[in-house]
Amino acid sequence: SGAFSIVSAVASFPFTIYLKSVMNTPHKKATLLLEDGSVHTGISIGADGLRVGELVFNTAMTGYQEILSDPSYAGQMICFTAPHIGIIGVNDTDNESKKVYATGLVIRDYSQCHSNWRSQGDLHDYLLKNDVVGISEIDTRQITRQLRVSGTLRAVIFSDDIDIKEATEKLQASHDLSGVDLAQVVTTDKAYPWNEGVYRVGKKNKIPKSAWRVLAYDFGIKRNILRFLTDNGCEVHTVPAQTPLQEAMQKFDGTPDGVFLSNGPGDPEPCDYAIAAIRELLTAKIPVFGICLGCQLLGLAGGAKTRKMKFGHHGANHPVIDLESKRVFITSQNHNFCIDEKSLPSSMTVTHRSLFDGSIQGVRHNDAPAFGFQGHPEAGPGPNDMSPLFETFTQLMQAHAKKN
Repeated sequence: SGAFSIVSAVASFPFTIYLKSVMNTPHKKATLLLEDGSVHTGISIGADGLRVGELVFNTAMTGYQEILSDPSYAGQMICFTAPHIGIIGVNDTDNESKKVYATGLVIRDYSQCHSNWRSQGDLHDYLLKNDVVGISEIDTRQITRQLRVSGTLRAVIFSDDIDIKEATEKLQASHDLSGVDLAQVVTTDKAYPWNEGVYRVGKKNKIPKSAWRVLAYDFGIKRNILRFLTDNGCEVHTVPAQTPLQEAMQKFDGTPDGVFLSNGPGDPEPCDYAIAAIRELLTAKIPVFGICLGCQLLGLAGGAKTRKMKFGHHGANHPVIDLESKRVFITSQNHNFCIDEKSLPSSMTVTHRSLFDGSIQGVRHNDAPAFGFQGHPEAGPGPNDMSPLFETFTQLMQAHAKKN
C-alpha cells in the first residue's frame, strides 16, 4: 500500500501540472543590452528575436498581467522589482486591453509552476502569443539601482541566435520617447459603447442605472477605468484619440454630461489634436476628468507645459498626499511625463503631490469644471484609495446639470 501511495502521489494532478510546467520552461540564453554599454545575460522567456524599448522599473508586488497589457507601456520594457513572476499564471479576465503593448519583460525568476484557481495558462505562452521577448535569471535589483541613478535607458533584449553587433546597431538606431505621439498607435480604431461593470469574484456583474452620459477619449484606455465609470452610473461611449470634439459629441446627439480623458503612453506635447479638443471643452465649461496622459493633456490645454521625468513613476505602492485634506493615499502609477510646476498658470491649482519626489499628482482648473489625477485611480493592479475621484466626477456633472 505504501508503494501504491507513492505512485498515486507521483501521478497526482498537481505534480502533473508541475512536470508539464517544468518541461515547458524555456532554457534558451538571452541578453539584455543597455545604452550605457552594460550587458546582462540570462534565460529567454516568451518570443525569440530582438526587441528595443525604453527600460523602466515597476515596483508592484502583484498584477503582472494587468501591467503588461496596460497600453501606457507602449514603446517600453518593464523590469519588475518583485523577484518571482509567473506564479499565478494568466487568465482571460485580467487583460486591461486587447494585447500586450510593452516591448519586453525583464524579471529575476520565472516561476516554473503556476498555480491559481483562476489561471488559464502560463506567462511564457502568454508572451509567445503576444510576441513579447523577455529575459529572466538576471539581477533586477542591480538594474533598478542603475536606472534610479542614470534615469530611463534605452535597451534591447535578444535571444542567443542574434549577434551582439546587430543588437548594438539596433539599439544605437533607436531613440527615446520624447516627442513621440504613441496615443495614435494604441487608440481604438472606431468608437464603441461600454456596458461592463467592475469584476467581483463570485458575484454577478450588475450594471447600475445610467445617470450620466460620458464621452471617453481613448489615448490608451484601460478596461478597468471603463468599468469604474460604469459602476458610478455613467453611460460611456469611447472614441478614438483624434476624433474632433464636435464629431465625438454626436454620439449623444448633442452635449455629453462629461468628458473623460484616459491614460496613455508617450509624450503628451505632440498630441495637438487632443489639446485643441480639451481647450474647446474648457471654453464650453463641460465637466472634464483626466488621468495619467489625460491629466497632462489637461495641463497643456490650460496653458502649462510638461516635462520628462528621470525614471518616471511605475508601481502600485506610491504615496500621494491630498493637499486639501492632508490625507495620504497609496496609489497605482504609470507615467514618464508630468506637468511642469514652473509653468503652471494661475488658472490651475495643484491638488495632489507625490511623496516620493514632490511632483504634481493632481490639478484642478479654477475657471472650468475640470480636474486631473496623474496616477491610476481605477488601480488594476493596485489599491482603490483614489477610486472616490470617480464620484467627484459624477458630482461635478450633477452640479453642472443643475446650473444648466
